Amino acid sequence: MMKNNSIDKKKIESLLPHREPMLLIDKLTNIVHLKSATAIVNVRKNSFFVQGHFPDQPVMPGVLVLEAMCQAGCFLVLNSVDNPMEKNMFFSSLSDSRFRHPIIPGDQLRLEMILEKFRLGTALLVGKAYVEDKLVAEGKLKATVVDRQVV
Repeated sequence: MMKNNSIDKKKIESLLPHREPMLLIDKLTNIVHLKSATAIVNVRKNSFFVQGHFPDQPVMPGVLVLEAMCQAGCFLVLNSVDNPMEKNMFFSSLSDSRFRHPIIPGDQLRLEMILEKFRLGTALLVGKAYVEDKLVAEGKLKATVVDRQVV
């Protein structure tokens, strides 16, 4: 069981197939095997979405907040399966999503991910996103572990 650890972007890249600019999480901490993990996303002034969403009032798109949750959840689950480099996760549904406050460049997003259920290769994850101690977004995510395809 891992706990109070810190995993940097290089280690994240060793398990997840995502790459820049779509690798959104910068660091993972407090990983508890098949239970929970915390991810950090630094929303930068030069983040790829800032220029077009929106030029005069940049806001992190809600769909990217959910994508960051998916990436953190993917790491949490794949980190615990056999042969994780041969696996991937495809997200199939999301529910109960709420976006409570805008996330702007300069914010550090802290994603608290909890694995509620993992059975027969399907995971149900609950994610909450915070800026400092303010809850800014949340959602429930469902995904299935699949064999990784090489194209």
